[in-house]
Amino acid sequence: MTREEMMAELSRDARLSAAFVKVADTLVDDYDVVDLLDTLVQECTVLVDSDAGGLLIADADGTLQLIASTNEEVEFVEINQLNAGEGPCVDAFETGRGVTIADISEGDRWPAFRAASIKQGFQSMHAFPMRLRGHTIGAMGLFSVSVGQLGESDLAIAQSLADVATIGILQERSLRDTAMVADQLQRALDSRILIEQAKGIIAAQSGADMHTAFTTLRDYARSNQLKLSTVAEHVAERSLTLPIATRAVAE
Repeated sequence: MTREEMMAELSRDARLSAAFVKVADTLVDDYDVVDLLDTLVQECTVLVDSDAGGLLIADADGTLQLIASTNEEVEFVEINQLNAGEGPCVDAFETGRGVTIADISEGDRWPAFRAASIKQGFQSMHAFPMRLRGHTIGAMGLFSVSVGQLGESDLAIAQSLADVATIGILQERSLRDTAMVADQLQRALDSRILIEQAKGIIAAQSGADMHTAFTTLRDYARSNQLKLSTVAEHVAERSLTLPIATRAVAE
């Protein structure tokens, strides 16, 4: 291994350690599930050199719903997948196993998903189940604008981070009260409606895009140690106006 390769590996290890710390850091008392899952998909997208990511969790009826995404393009793809009732994330959720598509343009399975993905410029993806001991609560999809599949190391990293987040959500409560976990996830899905409303208000007030609006919302919640849903509710009620930070615009 060359010196450059060794330095790159050290840098990757440091980023991986930081990602696990960042995900674990959201698992404080009364933590925000939406913030946790957004952190998960954001960190995984960077770590495994993907271009975008989306995360689906099951509601109280066991139906998958979109709860986090890195941009509007992947949100469009995931919603199309949900509307069609089929796709790699649906399969990962139903089987508890990962699904790899090295070239989305090949094959005839999941036509609605493939058409939506190609329309948004994605050429490959991998779906990871959110699972613990046979209990699957959702699935995460990582997308790339180039053809090819993730290496074994990248697959292991993304699945490990997904597993850590799932453990954090389920904890020991899954052994005592499954209904409590289902209620927690349902409340997280309900809060996303408020978050979408708040994003729209911030975007309309500032002229920023939806991703920047969400970043502003999330950063304010974190810096003030508030839940995303709480900040979103204040913004939606027009009792709080958030300025677009310079850092958010830069992103």
